[in-house]
Amino acid sequence: MLKIVILILFLLFSQIKLWSAEPRPRNILFIVVDDLKPTLGCYGDTLVFSPNIDSLATQGTVFLNNYCQQAVCGPSRASLLTGLRPDRTGVWDLRNHAKLRKMNPDVVTLPQYFREHGYETAAVGKVFDPRSVDKHHDALSWSVPYRPARGKRWIYATRKVSTEMADEPDSVFIDGNILADGIDLLNLLSKKDKPFFLAVGFKKPHLPFVAPTSDWKRYPRDKMPLAPFQEHSANAPEFAFQPGWELRHYVDIPPKGRIPDDKQRELINGYYACVTHVDRLIGKLLKQLNRLGLAENTVVVLWGDHGWHLGDHLMWCKHSNFEQATRAPLIIVAPGYQCGQKVKTISEFVDVFPTLCELTHLPVPDNLDGKSLVPVLKNPKLEIKKYAISQFHRNTGKMNVEGYAIRTERYRYVEWLPINVRETQEYDSTQMVANELYDYQTDPLETISLAPLPEYRKLVSRFRKILSEYFALQKNKTLQSRRDQ
Repeated sequence: MLKIVILILFLLFSQIKLWSAEPRPRNILFIVVDDLKPTLGCYGDTLVFSPNIDSLATQGTVFLNNYCQQAVCGPSRASLLTGLRPDRTGVWDLRNHAKLRKMNPDVVTLPQYFREHGYETAAVGKVFDPRSVDKHHDALSWSVPYRPARGKRWIYATRKVSTEMADEPDSVFIDGNILADGIDLLNLLSKKDKPFFLAVGFKKPHLPFVAPTSDWKRYPRDKMPLAPFQEHSANAPEFAFQPGWELRHYVDIPPKGRIPDDKQRELINGYYACVTHVDRLIGKLLKQLNRLGLAENTVVVLWGDHGWHLGDHLMWCKHSNFEQATRAPLIIVAPGYQCGQKVKTISEFVDVFPTLCELTHLPVPDNLDGKSLVPVLKNPKLEIKKYAISQFHRNTGKMNVEGYAIRTERYRYVEWLPINVRETQEYDSTQMVANELYDYQTDPLETISLAPLPEYRKLVSRFRKILSEYFALQKNKTLQSRRDQ
């Protein structure tokens, strides 16, 4: 009898040991940087000073050819944070408060999904665009009350100027306050029994370009490179371009026309200074993650919500279907995966949702539009997908149109269609208003659209077939989602 009791006790203690050895579910540190294009050392920029993000990149995987779904804050963030493309979220602009849930009352966001699966979820700063959701950056997403950004857009200026150099410490700036709250939340979540999903959304390098003096002076103004091609692309429709509306609202910017070279250099200087400013803050956030002993069990994702024009094609800001607006950084660091990888596969922001599910061993919802990037974390030579699709709209004066851009490794094809197509998701090739085709192997600056040239007719036809298949797939997913509700 004693032997039986001893055996039972041994088995019980063995099970307790096994249970205690089960790994804690992985945390997620979700770092969002507003208007950050791939102006980073890890993406090959030799001018920028971004040591902390570059160091993070050596610990994980850099996606060199990553694209947003729409090059403006609200739609891009709504798309990534739901795993759905803009034509499914219904968020195409910055109008109509709380549009995301008005259009999709049953949508489950990425942080909400983790909250429903036992995670503590918290956020500070700009995560969603507040114009697309409620004032709490989508209250349903967070188990800990959302913390808004604190501080002024300018430190000294009394007018709406585009740039400001301030001889003040990081703590005086909005992003310094975001960092302080981010570290406070990190400390709080580290004491909880649950795994966490913490989103920290930094504001810079969004306009106005306000940064510490030391960051401005790191870059010699006269050495700031101007965009080499400052013209509209030949053969492209005029409505494909934009005059930099967002920038023109500042009192020190001419209301129209080409911005003078000295002002261009000041703006580029300001953009780089803001990148360096935010890089330093991100470094402090990551240092605290390590100090708390959390790095070994935390997936870190860093992304900029879209690219940014710095004078190319005579354009500034975002709001286009061109490369400088749609290509955006994405870095993923996951425990147990290879370090220091730079992958060339095409990726998109809709891929982030399923990727984080797989990395944390959660089931991947079947209604998402993206693909998990985990296979390429294991094998950096894999090709996850052959193309990315971005979109943007224009009012041509005669009609509203939506441009759909297909970006492959070599080409970008853009087709402009009546704007109702994004709601009906019915593709009719006879409705095409205009199209563009760029070859990045021979023309990396997008100087000429090849679409009207006879020798590219077959290639254009292949892209139009891809677009037709894309619309059919999107419509089927929309119908399936409605049936499932």
